[in-house]
Amino acid sequence: MTNDALPIGDYLARGGKLTAPDNVPPRYRGELLRMMSSFVDSELAGSAGFAGAINWAPGIKERIAASRITLEKADHAERVLDLMEEFGMDKSLYNRVHDWAARVDRDARLNPERQGGDMRLSVFHYPLAGWTDAVVLNVLMGLATLVHLSELSHASYEPFAEQVREIAPRERRHMELGLEGLERIVASDEGRAEAQASVAYWYPRVAETFGPAASGRFERLREMGLRHRANTDLLAEWTTDARARLSSLGLDPEGIS
Repeated sequence: MTNDALPIGDYLARGGKLTAPDNVPPRYRGELLRMMSSFVDSELAGSAGFAGAINWAPGIKERIAASRITLEKADHAERVLDLMEEFGMDKSLYNRVHDWAARVDRDARLNPERQGGDMRLSVFHYPLAGWTDAVVLNVLMGLATLVHLSELSHASYEPFAEQVREIAPRERRHMELGLEGLERIVASDEGRAEAQASVAYWYPRVAETFGPAASGRFERLREMGLRHRANTDLLAEWTTDARARLSSLGLDPEGIS
Protein backbone atom coordinates (compact mmCIF):
# COMPACT_ATOMS: atom_id res chain seq x y z
CA MET A 1 0.00 0.00 0.00
CA THR A 2 1.21 3.52 -0.72
CA ASN A 3 0.54 6.71 1.18
CA ASP A 4 -1.88 8.64 -1.07
CA ALA A 5 -0.45 11.94 0.19
CA LEU A 6 2.96 11.17 -1.37
CA PRO A 7 3.98 10.59 -4.98
CA ILE A 8 5.09 6.97 -5.42
CA GLY A 9 8.74 7.96 -5.92
CA ASP A 10 8.86 9.92 -2.68
CA TYR A 11 7.02 7.16 -0.85
CA LEU A 12 9.59 4.56 -1.92
CA ALA A 13 12.55 6.86 -1.30
CA ARG A 14 11.35 7.29 2.30
CA GLY A 15 11.28 3.54 2.90
CA GLY A 16 7.75 2.76 1.79
CA LYS A 17 6.80 -0.80 0.82
CA LEU A 18 4.69 -2.20 -2.00
CA THR A 19 2.74 -5.38 -1.38
CA ALA A 20 1.02 -6.50 -4.60
CA PRO A 21 1.34 -6.17 -8.40
CA ASP A 22 -1.59 -3.73 -8.52
CA ASN A 23 0.45 -1.20 -6.51
CA VAL A 24 3.49 -1.35 -8.79
CA PRO A 25 4.19 1.38 -11.40
CA PRO A 26 5.61 0.28 -14.79
CA ARG A 27 9.26 1.33 -14.36
CA TYR A 28 9.41 -0.23 -10.92
CA ARG A 29 7.81 -3.39 -12.29
CA GLY A 30 10.51 -3.71 -14.94
CA GLU A 31 13.37 -3.36 -12.46
CA LEU A 32 11.74 -5.69 -9.93
CA LEU A 33 11.17 -8.42 -12.51
CA ARG A 34 14.76 -8.07 -13.73
CA MET A 35 15.98 -8.46 -10.14
CA MET A 36 13.79 -11.48 -9.51
CA SER A 37 14.79 -13.03 -12.86
CA SER A 38 18.46 -12.74 -11.94
CA PHE A 39 17.77 -14.52 -8.66
CA VAL A 40 15.70 -17.28 -10.27
CA ASP A 41 18.12 -17.85 -13.16
CA SER A 42 21.10 -17.98 -10.82
CA GLU A 43 19.39 -20.48 -8.52
CA LEU A 44 18.33 -22.69 -11.45
CA ALA A 45 21.80 -22.56 -13.00
CA GLY A 46 23.45 -23.16 -9.64
CA SER A 47 21.21 -26.15 -8.98
CA ALA A 48 21.79 -27.62 -12.46
CA GLY A 49 25.54 -27.14 -12.21
CA PHE A 50 25.81 -28.64 -8.74
CA ALA A 51 23.69 -31.65 -9.71
CA GLY A 52 26.67 -33.03 -11.57
CA ALA A 53 28.77 -32.86 -8.41
CA ILE A 54 26.57 -35.39 -6.63
CA ASN A 55 28.35 -38.27 -8.35
CA TRP A 56 31.77 -36.75 -7.60
CA ALA A 57 31.07 -36.87 -3.87
CA PRO A 58 33.71 -38.93 -2.01
CA GLY A 59 31.26 -40.31 0.56
CA ILE A 60 27.60 -40.68 1.51
CA LYS A 61 27.60 -37.60 3.74
CA GLU A 62 28.96 -35.45 0.91
CA ARG A 63 26.49 -36.99 -1.57
CA ILE A 64 23.59 -36.10 0.73
CA ALA A 65 24.88 -32.53 1.12
CA ALA A 66 25.22 -32.06 -2.64
CA SER A 67 21.74 -33.49 -3.21
CA ARG A 68 20.26 -31.17 -0.60
CA ILE A 69 21.88 -28.10 -2.16
CA THR A 70 20.69 -29.11 -5.64
CA LEU A 71 17.11 -29.62 -4.44
CA GLU A 72 16.81 -26.53 -2.27
CA LYS A 73 18.22 -24.14 -4.87
CA ALA A 74 15.56 -25.34 -7.31
CA ASP A 75 12.94 -24.80 -4.60
CA HIS A 76 14.21 -21.26 -4.00
CA ALA A 77 13.82 -20.54 -7.69
CA GLU A 78 10.24 -21.79 -7.67
CA ARG A 79 9.31 -19.64 -4.68
CA VAL A 80 10.31 -16.48 -6.51
CA LEU A 81 8.84 -17.75 -9.79
CA ASP A 82 5.50 -17.91 -7.97
CA LEU A 83 5.83 -14.17 -7.27
CA MET A 84 6.72 -13.47 -10.91
CA GLU A 85 3.68 -15.44 -12.03
CA GLU A 86 1.52 -12.88 -10.23
CA PHE A 87 2.90 -10.30 -12.71
CA GLY A 88 1.83 -12.44 -15.68
CA MET A 89 4.98 -14.49 -16.24
CA ASP A 90 4.31 -17.98 -17.66
CA LYS A 91 5.85 -20.23 -15.02
CA SER A 92 5.21 -23.41 -17.02
CA LEU A 93 7.50 -22.19 -19.81
CA TYR A 94 10.24 -20.64 -17.69
CA ASN A 95 12.23 -23.79 -16.98
CA ARG A 96 12.59 -24.43 -20.73
CA VAL A 97 13.76 -20.95 -21.69
CA HIS A 98 17.46 -21.73 -21.21
CA ASP A 99 19.69 -24.75 -20.75
CA TRP A 100 20.51 -24.20 -17.08
CA ALA A 101 23.31 -26.78 -17.15
CA ALA A 102 25.05 -25.12 -20.13
CA ARG A 103 28.53 -23.77 -19.44
CA VAL A 104 31.25 -21.97 -21.39
CA ASP A 105 34.79 -23.26 -21.80
CA ARG A 106 36.71 -23.34 -18.52
CA ASP A 107 39.31 -20.87 -19.84
CA ALA A 108 36.78 -18.36 -21.20
CA ARG A 109 36.57 -14.89 -19.65
CA LEU A 110 33.09 -13.46 -19.82
CA ASN A 111 31.90 -9.92 -19.49
CA PRO A 112 30.19 -9.88 -16.07
CA GLU A 113 27.11 -8.30 -17.69
CA ARG A 114 24.15 -10.63 -18.22
CA GLN A 115 24.40 -12.86 -21.29
CA GLY A 116 21.41 -12.15 -23.56
CA GLY A 117 18.10 -13.09 -21.98
CA ASP A 118 19.80 -15.43 -19.51
CA MET A 119 19.90 -13.44 -16.29
CA ARG A 120 22.09 -15.76 -14.22
CA LEU A 121 25.14 -14.20 -12.57
CA SER A 122 28.19 -14.63 -14.80
CA VAL A 123 29.88 -17.00 -12.35
CA PHE A 124 27.23 -19.62 -13.18
CA HIS A 125 28.33 -19.76 -16.82
CA TYR A 126 31.64 -21.39 -15.84
CA PRO A 127 31.99 -25.19 -15.44
CA LEU A 128 32.99 -27.16 -12.39
CA ALA A 129 36.11 -29.34 -12.63
CA GLY A 130 35.60 -31.93 -9.91
CA TRP A 131 34.57 -32.31 -6.29
CA THR A 132 37.11 -29.95 -4.73
CA ASP A 133 36.30 -27.31 -7.33
CA ALA A 134 32.59 -27.63 -6.56
CA VAL A 135 33.19 -27.30 -2.82
CA VAL A 136 35.38 -24.21 -3.22
CA LEU A 137 32.78 -22.51 -5.42
CA ASN A 138 30.04 -23.46 -2.96
CA VAL A 139 31.94 -21.77 -0.13
CA LEU A 140 32.96 -18.60 -1.97
CA MET A 141 29.62 -18.13 -3.77
CA GLY A 142 27.76 -19.15 -0.62
CA LEU A 143 29.40 -16.30 1.27
CA ALA A 144 28.59 -13.93 -1.60
CA THR A 145 24.99 -15.14 -1.72
CA LEU A 146 24.52 -14.30 1.94
CA VAL A 147 25.70 -10.75 1.29
CA HIS A 148 23.42 -10.43 -1.74
CA LEU A 149 20.44 -11.82 0.16
CA SER A 150 21.03 -9.48 3.09
CA GLU A 151 20.68 -6.60 0.63
CA LEU A 152 17.59 -8.05 -1.08
CA SER A 153 15.90 -8.76 2.25
CA HIS A 154 15.28 -5.00 2.57
CA ALA A 155 13.77 -4.59 -0.92
CA SER A 156 10.71 -2.38 -1.08
CA TYR A 157 8.58 -5.10 -2.71
CA GLU A 158 7.62 -6.83 0.50
CA PRO A 159 6.55 -10.25 -0.88
CA PHE A 160 10.00 -10.64 -2.48
CA ALA A 161 11.81 -9.44 0.65
CA GLU A 162 9.82 -11.92 2.74
CA GLN A 163 10.80 -14.82 0.49
CA VAL A 164 14.45 -13.77 0.63
CA ARG A 165 14.37 -13.71 4.42
CA GLU A 166 12.94 -17.25 4.45
CA ILE A 167 15.50 -18.50 1.91
CA ALA A 168 18.57 -16.97 3.57
CA PRO A 169 18.92 -19.51 6.44
CA ARG A 170 18.94 -22.40 3.97
CA GLU A 171 21.55 -20.67 1.82
CA ARG A 172 23.63 -20.18 4.95
CA ARG A 173 23.41 -23.90 5.63
CA HIS A 174 24.56 -24.61 2.06
CA MET A 175 27.64 -22.49 2.70
CA GLU A 176 28.26 -24.23 6.02
CA LEU A 177 28.05 -27.64 4.35
CA GLY A 178 30.65 -26.39 1.89
CA LEU A 179 32.92 -25.26 4.71
CA GLU A 180 32.63 -28.66 6.37
CA GLY A 181 33.63 -30.31 3.11
CA LEU A 182 36.49 -27.90 2.53
CA GLU A 183 37.86 -28.53 6.01
CA ARG A 184 38.11 -32.23 5.17
CA ILE A 185 39.74 -31.51 1.82
CA VAL A 186 42.50 -29.25 3.18
CA ALA A 187 43.42 -31.78 5.88
CA SER A 188 45.91 -33.25 3.39
CA ASP A 189 48.66 -31.42 1.54
CA GLU A 190 47.36 -32.69 -1.78
CA GLY A 191 43.85 -31.53 -0.99
CA ARG A 192 45.04 -28.11 0.14
CA ALA A 193 47.01 -27.62 -3.09
CA GLU A 194 43.98 -28.59 -5.17
CA ALA A 195 41.75 -26.27 -3.15
CA GLN A 196 44.20 -23.39 -3.56
CA ALA A 197 44.11 -23.81 -7.34
CA SER A 198 40.30 -23.69 -7.26
CA VAL A 199 40.35 -20.59 -5.03
CA ALA A 200 42.57 -18.84 -7.57
CA TYR A 201 40.07 -19.71 -10.31
CA TRP A 202 36.81 -18.88 -8.54
CA TYR A 203 37.70 -15.93 -6.30
CA PRO A 204 37.80 -13.26 -9.05
CA ARG A 205 34.73 -14.71 -10.77
CA VAL A 206 32.69 -14.59 -7.57
CA ALA A 207 33.92 -11.04 -6.89
CA GLU A 208 32.42 -10.00 -10.25
CA THR A 209 28.92 -10.89 -9.02
CA PHE A 210 28.86 -7.63 -7.05
CA GLY A 211 28.87 -5.53 -10.21
CA PRO A 212 30.77 -2.37 -11.16
CA ALA A 213 31.85 0.21 -8.62
CA ALA A 214 29.98 2.97 -10.45
CA SER A 215 26.48 1.93 -11.46
CA GLY A 216 23.70 4.14 -12.76
CA ARG A 217 21.33 1.23 -12.35
CA PHE A 218 22.14 1.03 -8.64
CA GLU A 219 21.06 4.64 -8.26
CA ARG A 220 17.73 3.90 -9.95
CA LEU A 221 17.17 0.87 -7.74
CA ARG A 222 18.10 2.85 -4.63
CA GLU A 223 15.53 5.52 -5.50
CA MET A 224 12.92 2.77 -5.77
CA GLY A 225 13.92 1.17 -2.47
CA LEU A 226 14.97 -2.03 -4.24
CA ARG A 227 18.64 -1.55 -3.30
CA HIS A 228 20.30 0.27 -0.40
CA ARG A 229 24.03 -0.44 -0.18
CA ALA A 230 26.52 0.31 -2.95
CA ASN A 231 28.22 -2.49 -4.87
CA THR A 232 31.57 -1.53 -3.40
CA ASP A 233 30.25 -1.91 0.15
CA LEU A 234 28.83 -5.36 -0.57
CA LEU A 235 32.07 -6.45 -2.22
CA ALA A 236 34.12 -5.19 0.74
CA GLU A 237 31.96 -7.17 3.18
CA TRP A 238 32.36 -10.36 1.16
CA THR A 239 36.11 -9.82 0.67
CA THR A 240 36.72 -9.45 4.40
CA ASP A 241 34.71 -12.56 5.27
CA ALA A 242 36.04 -14.72 2.44
CA ARG A 243 39.68 -13.89 3.09
CA ALA A 244 39.32 -14.58 6.82
CA ARG A 245 37.72 -17.97 6.19
CA LEU A 246 40.29 -18.94 3.56
CA SER A 247 43.15 -18.00 5.87
CA SER A 248 41.68 -20.09 8.69
CA LEU A 249 41.80 -23.11 6.38
CA GLY A 250 45.42 -22.60 5.43
CA LEU A 251 44.57 -21.19 2.02
CA ASP A 252 46.30 -18.07 0.78
CA PRO A 253 43.92 -15.22 -0.07
CA GLU A 254 46.84 -12.81 -0.38
CA GLY A 255 48.04 -14.70 -3.44
CA ILE A 256 44.80 -13.94 -5.30
CA SER A 257 44.74 -11.09 -7.77
